[in-house]
Amino acid sequence: MRSFLKDTVSIGFSKAGIIGFSLLTSMITARVLGPEKNGIISALLVYPSIFMSFGSLGIRQSTTFLLGQNKYSEEAIKTAITQIWAFTSIVSVICCFLLMRYLSQTGDHLWLVFLALIPIPFTLFNTYNSGIFLGRNDIRKFNQINWIPPFVILVFTIVFLFFFDGDIQGYMLALISGPIAIFIILLFKNKFIQSFSLNFNIPLIKSLIGLGLIYALSLLIINLNYKFDIIMLEKMSTAYQTGIYSKGASLTEFLWQIPMFLSTIVFARSATSKDGLAFSRKVAQLMRLSFLIISIASLVLWLLADYVVVGMFGKKFLGSVEVFNLLLPGVVLLTIYKVMNMDLAGKGKPWIAMIAMIPSLIINILMNSFLIPLYGASGAALSSLISYSVAALLFLMVYSKTVQLPVREIITFRKTDFDPIVSIIHKIRKRV
Repeated sequence: MRSFLKDTVSIGFSKAGIIGFSLLTSMITARVLGPEKNGIISALLVYPSIFMSFGSLGIRQSTTFLLGQNKYSEEAIKTAITQIWAFTSIVSVICCFLLMRYLSQTGDHLWLVFLALIPIPFTLFNTYNSGIFLGRNDIRKFNQINWIPPFVILVFTIVFLFFFDGDIQGYMLALISGPIAIFIILLFKNKFIQSFSLNFNIPLIKSLIGLGLIYALSLLIINLNYKFDIIMLEKMSTAYQTGIYSKGASLTEFLWQIPMFLSTIVFARSATSKDGLAFSRKVAQLMRLSFLIISIASLVLWLLADYVVVGMFGKKFLGSVEVFNLLLPGVVLLTIYKVMNMDLAGKGKPWIAMIAMIPSLIINILMNSFLIPLYGASGAALSSLISYSVAALLFLMVYSKTVQLPVREIITFRKTDFDPIVSIIHKIRKRV
């Protein structure tokens, strides 16, 4: 329990850094570039974002699972990862270029497309190898992989937009800097450069890809649910509406960092847990706490939405207030999925999420087709609210059946739910 609390505090600080750095970057791009140019940026990044969820092949998750189960040595896994990375980087860049060139309205801006593609190999490498640290429960190094890129991106965003007047190209260049920085750190400081080899462990590679593909397909469906709004807005609306939606949606993503910092620990410990049912009960406790915290935070943000959105992004993004308010209830409900799915993924059952996410994605696409032409960004937000709600409720029922915990037991609060928070507070007080 002591180690668990230490990991929780460590990840909490890391997530706070990620939120702070990312939020400052988002505020700068909003105020300097405005809604339309932010819409163009969102359209440029949506295909790499979606494709990366599948192009990463779920290697981080399968690495965590295999290493946590002690099925292969760490050195053997690191070598196999670098070999997979070399191949998937080439394939990912080519496929993503074709998607952007021929399916996106931004595909005619070849220089911007090129800038959007550059981070892919570095991001893949970082994603693959972060599974090593999760698999051995090295939370400190895993945190570094997560908070260093947004910090570097923030620094270069300030440099390129304020000092060099870089416009869209300046921000795209800043986005390249973060993945490259952590790539260099991993390659040399953590000695991943020693893992490059032409000696192929075929059974291990098959295990990584075989299990990883299941994670990748699941992640693709999930990511499509989050990002398809941007694709449809670009096709059926304007860059302005896309920019308005992207900024409103980005604020809700910061709220998801609350359950995500807990789910990181859940995933790592679920992969090595000996008592699956007992751990699932612990996950349910974490979900209830996350749900309560996000509900309170969302209510406060809903009441202050005008001041929050306009205060951060400026009056040009006043339309993002309605987007933000519409998304908030769906974000609260989807907390159920965000925390508890990591337990199933850690148990090697990532496909279960698709039972809830595929119907939700279909609903999202159908609703967007109808609502975006009528209401633009607000229509996309309403579509997401409906699809997120369906996904959360379906997943709760599926999870309950899978881990053999009644829904009532999963959602009912207990006095002991708050013991971890009390323990963390006491621990911090002792240190102070």
